[in-house]
Amino acid sequence: MSNSQLTRAPIATLHSVLDPKLNALNAIRLVLALSVIVWHSYPLTGTPSPGGPATQLLSEGGVDGFFAISGFLIVSSWMRRPSWWPFLQARFLRILPAFWVCLLATAIVIAPIGIALAGQSLPETYNADATRYVIDNAALRINDFGIGATPTGVPYPGVWNGSLWTLWWEFLCYLGVLALGVTRLLRFRLTLPLLFVACLAGLLLTDLHVTHNFYVANGSRFGIMFVAGALMYQLSRVVPARWAYVAVAGALVAASSLLPDYRVIAAIPLAYALITAGALLKVKALRLRNDISYGTYIYAFPVQQVLASAGLYRLGVGWFAALTVPFVAVLALASWFGVEKPALRLRRASRARPVAAELRPET
Repeated sequence: MSNSQLTRAPIATLHSVLDPKLNALNAIRLVLALSVIVWHSYPLTGTPSPGGPATQLLSEGGVDGFFAISGFLIVSSWMRRPSWWPFLQARFLRILPAFWVCLLATAIVIAPIGIALAGQSLPETYNADATRYVIDNAALRINDFGIGATPTGVPYPGVWNGSLWTLWWEFLCYLGVLALGVTRLLRFRLTLPLLFVACLAGLLLTDLHVTHNFYVANGSRFGIMFVAGALMYQLSRVVPARWAYVAVAGALVAASSLLPDYRVIAAIPLAYALITAGALLKVKALRLRNDISYGTYIYAFPVQQVLASAGLYRLGVGWFAALTVPFVAVLALASWFGVEKPALRLRRASRARPVAAELRPET
């Protein structure tokens, strides 16, 4: 038999292995959210960070992973249905209702419980401070981290929710996709690679202390991860999907933690490892129809501050993080079933026709 007669099995690509109905992307996002709980347990218990290369991955890898998966899903959402209003409506409904409820729940319930557990009374100005906290932060840009002077008497005072500030950058990435979509720049193959290079340049300028601009530093950090995920979607028909390559990508991420900014090398490997692992893990138990990763992320910090107000920060990082999880799980489930899932139904009900291949729910 000649070589021309031999048939070769097609190479498994990210596009070919990713089943919208059976993947572990939601499970991976939940793991990333839990990793953020672990990291925040260090400052919230007053424990010095472990130091060394592990600190960089533990402190930033969880959020970076969220942005990478989000870039993949959000760009794919636009490419499947390039219509500005449905796209923007979906983004608003996915992010804002649960965010607003979290602000209200923190101001009305969570913070007062924390203050009471600390053996304190509500300040006379609490109602005005709580109202200001909700209004000033309602547009996603976090301007007030605390409610008045609270919380006090904890290792990390003055902050009720130190996680929400990244959502503003997330939404800016959504608006960037919208802008590139309506101008049709997203159709050009070079658009995303050029954006990646621009973000990489911003990282290097920040790392080399050429600039200390807040917007350049954070825009480059979050932008490079979001674009890395978007590139995985753009190249999904040619990018091979194999566990061996996931292992290599993971090794590159670990090695890059020795650098001052691991993203300079690891942005694409991290995006590849997470998204490809999510595609390859075809385990029904890991296909989380109820996506509580977002609720876990937005409620973990205030729950931890309540536990710290009760003096439980003395348990140390491990026990403190473990104790946080069940309380957060309750709130995350309530957020999903009470706010996020109903909001998703509003989005789908407004569609003229269903999109069968959608990877939902999007971040």
